[in-house]
Amino acid sequence: MEKVDWKVGGMTCTNCALTISKYLQHEGMESVRVNPIDGAVSFTNPDKNLDKLKAGIHNLGYTVVSPDHAGHHHEREGRFLGTNKKRFFFCLPFTLVLMMHMLHPWIHIPWLMNPWIQMALCLPVFIVGMDFFGRSGWKSILNRTPNMNVLIALGALAAFAYSTAGALMNWGENFLFFETAAEIITIVFFGNYIEEISIQSTQRAIKSLAKSQKVMANMIAFDDEHREQIMPVENTQLRTGDLVLIKNGETVPMDSKILWGECQVNEAIITGESIPVYKTKKDVLIGGSILESGLVKAQVTEVGDKTVLSGILKMVQDAQGEKPPVQKMADRISEVFVPSVIGIAIITLLANYFIGGISFGDSFIRSIAVLVIACPCAMGLATPAAIAVGLGRGAKTGILYRNASILESFKDIKQVVFDKTGTLTTGNFKISKFFTTIPEEEFKLIVFSLEKYSNHPIGKSIVREWAQKQPLQWKSIGETRGLGIAATDKDGNTYNAGSAALIKETDAPPGHHVYLLKNQKVVGWLDLQDEVRPEAEQVISWMKLKGIKTFLLSGDHQERAEKIGRALGIDQIEGNQTPTHKLERIEALTKSAPTAMIGDGINDAPALAKATIGISLSDASQIAMQSADVILVGNGMQHLPTALGLGKHTFGTIKQNLFWAFFYNIFAIPIAAFGLLTPAFAALAMGFSDVVLIFNSARLFIKKVL
Repeated sequence: MEKVDWKVGGMTCTNCALTISKYLQHEGMESVRVNPIDGAVSFTNPDKNLDKLKAGIHNLGYTVVSPDHAGHHHEREGRFLGTNKKRFFFCLPFTLVLMMHMLHPWIHIPWLMNPWIQMALCLPVFIVGMDFFGRSGWKSILNRTPNMNVLIALGALAAFAYSTAGALMNWGENFLFFETAAEIITIVFFGNYIEEISIQSTQRAIKSLAKSQKVMANMIAFDDEHREQIMPVENTQLRTGDLVLIKNGETVPMDSKILWGECQVNEAIITGESIPVYKTKKDVLIGGSILESGLVKAQVTEVGDKTVLSGILKMVQDAQGEKPPVQKMADRISEVFVPSVIGIAIITLLANYFIGGISFGDSFIRSIAVLVIACPCAMGLATPAAIAVGLGRGAKTGILYRNASILESFKDIKQVVFDKTGTLTTGNFKISKFFTTIPEEEFKLIVFSLEKYSNHPIGKSIVREWAQKQPLQWKSIGETRGLGIAATDKDGNTYNAGSAALIKETDAPPGHHVYLLKNQKVVGWLDLQDEVRPEAEQVISWMKLKGIKTFLLSGDHQERAEKIGRALGIDQIEGNQTPTHKLERIEALTKSAPTAMIGDGINDAPALAKATIGISLSDASQIAMQSADVILVGNGMQHLPTALGLGKHTFGTIKQNLFWAFFYNIFAIPIAAFGLLTPAFAALAMGFSDVVLIFNSARLFIKKVL
C-alpha cells in the first residue's frame, strides 16, 4: 500500500482536522493523521484514486496545496480575496464607518442613521464574511462535523437578517444591528490573522530545518579530456554518487562521505551543538551542516527523503500528527460543541425574552453574543500548539520524539536504565592486551574475519585496529545476540568469538572481553579499554537531584560494570546480562514504576521496546533506533535531561492550555448570555482566546526545562 503525505490548506481548528480525517477514513484510507497546526495530512492508500480524494477534500472546503506553498496552510480557496489578512483590511474601513453611529449623540452624523446607508456599508463585509465563514460552515454541516465557522456565520447572518427586516418594516434604529454583523466578521478575520502569525511562530524550528534542505552545490564533473569542472547546481538536482566540492563557509548540500580534504563542521542544525567537529577522509557529512573551515571533496551518499535531515523532519511532522491520550477528551467535546452552543443561544433568546422580560432586540443580541464568543478552536488547538513547539524545540536541540504520546509519558518516569557499552561509554575501544595459544598473526586474522560481521561496538573497534587485507572466507557465519559470532570454514572447523557466556571449561580464565574458540576450545582472548562519556556523570547527577533512580544493565562482566557504575554514582548495577535477562529486568522494572531505558546496541532493541520509554543514540544500530521512542542526535547522552524535562514541560503546557480552553468557554458563555458583553467584544474575546494559548505554547521555546 502507498504511503501518502499531503499539505492541506484551509484548516483553522481541530474540527477541520476531524472533518478531513473522517472523510479519508470513510473512503477506506488507513493510518490517517491530520495536523491542524501545519496542515500535514498522511495516510496509507489501499489503491484509491488520489485525484478523487483531492476533489473530495476540495468539496469539503479545503485544498491540497503544493509543497512550494505549504506554508500558507491557513488560506482557504474562496471567491473573494485570498487570505485573512486581505479580508480583514478590506472589511475594516466599512466597519469603522458603521461603528461611528455608535458615538451618537456625542458625534452627530445624520446620514449614517439611514438604515439603507448602513445596509450598503455592511453588505460588502457581509458578502466577504459569508463567502468564507458561510461556505466553510455549510460544508462542515454537510459533513456532519460542524466547525467554529458555523457559529460565526449564524451570528453574522442573524444580525444582518434581523437588521434587514427592521429596515424593510421601518421599525426604527433600535432594530438595526448592521454594525454588529460587520464587527463580528471583521474582528474574527483579525483574530484569525493574528492566530496565523502566532501559529507560524510555533513552527519556526521546523522551518529553519526545512530551509537548510535547499541550497546551491558545487558539483564536480569531468570534460572530454578528464579535466575537473565545477558546476553550480541546486542540491535537489544531486544524485547518489555525485561528487561535490564544499568550501569554507558553505552548507553541506546532501549527506556525503569525504573523499579528500579535512574540515571543521558545525552540525548545530542537527545536534544543537555549535562547537565544530573535525572531519577528514571517509568521515560522513550531514546535509544542512556548515563547513566553518577547510575544503573537501565528497561523494553524495543519500538524497531526497533518505537524508538525515529529511528523516528528522519527517519524524517530527509525523509526531505532530499524533494525538496523546489527553487530547481525546477535548476531541469528543469539540465534536458536540457547536450544536451545544447553538442550543444554548436559542435558550438564551427564549429565556431572556419570556422569563427575564428583556426586549426581543436585547435578547436577540445576547443570543448572538453567545454564538460568537464560544470558541471550539481553543480546545482543538490546546494540544497541537504545545506539541508543535515541544517537538520543534526538541528537533532543534537534537532530540527526536517518534510520536507525541511519548511527551505525555515523560511526566511519570521514576527510573532510568542505562546500557554500558556505547551508552555510558564512548564505544571507541582500544585493545589493551591479548593472549593466544596459536600464532599471533593467525589469531588476529581469525578474530578480524569474524568480528567484521559484528555490529557491536567492541567488534567494530577490533576491526578498526586489526584490519586485514585478505580476511578468511567462511562457509557459514552468523551472530547471536549476547553471545557473539559463530562461523564454519570450508574444512568444517567451527569458530566462535564472543563474551564469557561462550566459556564452558572450568579452567578458562574469567573476566576478559572477547574469547576465541576453535571447535569449542579456547585458543585465545583479548581485553579492550573503553572510556566513559564525558557527559555521563553530569547526566546521572541531574537525575539524582530529580529523584530518579538509576540502573546499569550490562552484558559485560559484573566487576567491570561495577567499576564504571560506582564511578558514576549509579544506584543499582547488574552485569552479565543477556538480551533475555535485560528484557525480563526491564519488564519487571516497568511494572514497578514507569521506566525509561537508554541503549544503543542490537542487544538492547527488545528491552528498548519493552520499556515505558525507549531512548536510543543516533549512532546506535538501526534496529535499536527503530525500537526506540526517542532518539538523541549527536553528543551522546548530553541532551537526555533536556529530553526528560521537555517532555514534562510540554505535557504541563498542554494541561494549562486545556484548562484555559475549558475555563474560557465555561466562563465566557454565561457572561454573554446575561448580556454583559456586546457581540463585538464577544468576537474580539473569541479571536484572542486562541492567541493566548498559542503564546503560552510558544513560551516552551525559551522556558527552562531542566
